[in-house]
Amino acid sequence: MGKITVETCHIEGLYVITPTVFGDARGYFCETYNANDFKEAGIDHVFVQDNQSASKKGVLRGLHFQKEFPQDKLVRVISGEVFDVAVDLREGSSTFGQWFGVRLSAENKKQFFIPKNFAHGFIVLSDYAEFAYKCTDFYHPNDEGGLLWCDDQIGIDWPMPEGMTKDDLILSEKDTAWGGLAAYRRERGL
Repeated sequence: MGKITVETCHIEGLYVITPTVFGDARGYFCETYNANDFKEAGIDHVFVQDNQSASKKGVLRGLHFQKEFPQDKLVRVISGEVFDVAVDLREGSSTFGQWFGVRLSAENKKQFFIPKNFAHGFIVLSDYAEFAYKCTDFYHPNDEGGLLWCDDQIGIDWPMPEGMTKDDLILSEKDTAWGGLAAYRRERGL
């Protein structure tokens, strides 16, 4: 292996991946994905769709998940910086409802692997950010679910972009309307 470093956290299945970067006076080179290296690290998935988004400072996207067609995701930032979050929604998990977050940036080149049955979201901390992610299933627009980004029961400690407060954040209409973890449990009969 040696081309990537894989870190775990208190929630089983989440991984922060840092590639080896080769740099010189011209710039740098790194492999952002190599199936053999990921398989050796225990992340053995077939990705079928790549997505990319751009957002300005203060945009918060999430917390999203697919209901019937869940996706494993490998996310990274190619420009700017975000704080990326995953919330465990796996039934029977000892960490159900808990969250983990990591700063992803073009500078640190870290990636975040989020398995199926997690809600996912991020907040843009830089003036602008481009976000890229690989998915193991195709997007099904009528299958989208979500959790309220500021649900007290989950208690995500979102860092605020410099000079901004929670009142300044930019969210889509649907991201302000999702229910919290209690509503999710009721809907799923948990």
